[in-house]
Amino acid sequence: MPDLQGRLKGKRYDARHFLERVAGGHASMCAYLLATDVGMRPVDGFALTSWENGYADLKVVPDMDTLRPVPWLPRTVLALGDARTPDGQPVEVAPRQILRTQIERLANHGLQAQVGLESEFLLYEDHVTNRPHQAATPPCPVTTMNLDYALDHPPVLDRFLRRLQSALARAGSPVEAVKTEAGPGQVEVTFPYGPVMEACDVHVLLKHASRTLAARSGLTATFMAAPETGVASGLHLHISLWRDGTSALVMPDGGLSPTGRHAIAGLVAALPVLAPLYAPNTNSYRRYTAASFAPTRMTWGRDNRTCAVRVVGHGKGLHLEVRVPGADANPYLATAAVLAAIAYGLDRTPPLPPKRPGNANQDTTAPPLPRTLEEALVAFGESTIAEARLGREVVQHYAHLAQVELDHQRSLVPDTERGRWLHHA
Repeated sequence: MPDLQGRLKGKRYDARHFLERVAGGHASMCAYLLATDVGMRPVDGFALTSWENGYADLKVVPDMDTLRPVPWLPRTVLALGDARTPDGQPVEVAPRQILRTQIERLANHGLQAQVGLESEFLLYEDHVTNRPHQAATPPCPVTTMNLDYALDHPPVLDRFLRRLQSALARAGSPVEAVKTEAGPGQVEVTFPYGPVMEACDVHVLLKHASRTLAARSGLTATFMAAPETGVASGLHLHISLWRDGTSALVMPDGGLSPTGRHAIAGLVAALPVLAPLYAPNTNSYRRYTAASFAPTRMTWGRDNRTCAVRVVGHGKGLHLEVRVPGADANPYLATAAVLAAIAYGLDRTPPLPPKRPGNANQDTTAPPLPRTLEEALVAFGESTIAEARLGREVVQHYAHLAQVELDHQRSLVPDTERGRWLHHA
């Protein structure tokens, strides 16, 4: 199952045991999988589980519709599962359950969402995952030039891209497109539109495949939002809304429908206070810089990549590209935040601000995105929108996760501080 950070966690079962004991029942896994920091460190303060209650088990019920081969693990199939309490109730803070709740709330409006995820990540030459003492050494990107839209790639990068594309296709999740990006060693993978949960399931598969295949090629793949100064990787959500097989975003004349306008207004109003769900750590906020394609303010515009919400496409292909989440976002949580914000717009119909035709980062009248995780945490905890849309249990759980991250970073001295002040203080 996906953990809080959107990584696959689980067990490897013998096929016969899985069929006889797990497929029709459940697996047992420690509840701390949904109550740890990124380093898998058990921490106090989570209501779900802690040292005080002995870190009991969760039931994990296989979703057999997710069963698929995993070509990078020979003779292996993957089944994703949903977390359940010992008495069989859904665990409300589990990422798949949070997303499922928002899908159901959108369905109350007679709407179904289709999502296509577009993810960026970086490849470095040396595989350092198992050598954490080298983490402070600046890594070397697999390419040093801007290869945006390039079709001539170095052999090691070309082999990796071919293996990744082939492996995902054989796993039943063919990509729509793969391209290299502007950042040195940066890759973008785009998947076709599909049902919301399936799109997020495929994204965690992409991350697992990318890391595994990179390691076998002597490379490191990272989905950090800002792995280097001046380099940023995003997770762009392309989302459309449908009612009875017809696009609910567009009018017959090609303009935005009332549903589309309310959806965008909800995104602009609500997404800034839901930031811990799509920008979960301190590094996430280094991506939001005015000189990049990452937004700094909550704006919208027609085919405008400086906006947080980009309206793109024509006719029934018209959709919204939400450019706020970074590559480090848990796809279930980021998508849940987007659906929750859309539902807020449909329910409360906040005013839609004017669309931005120019550089949206210069629009000082637009609400800014949080500049730090600390700012985001305050807004998240104090917002009536977050609690009303997600529930108190979810807000408290992910607010505590953000606080754990802040507490950890506060005690460390970054290399940047040492380099700037060592000889001058």
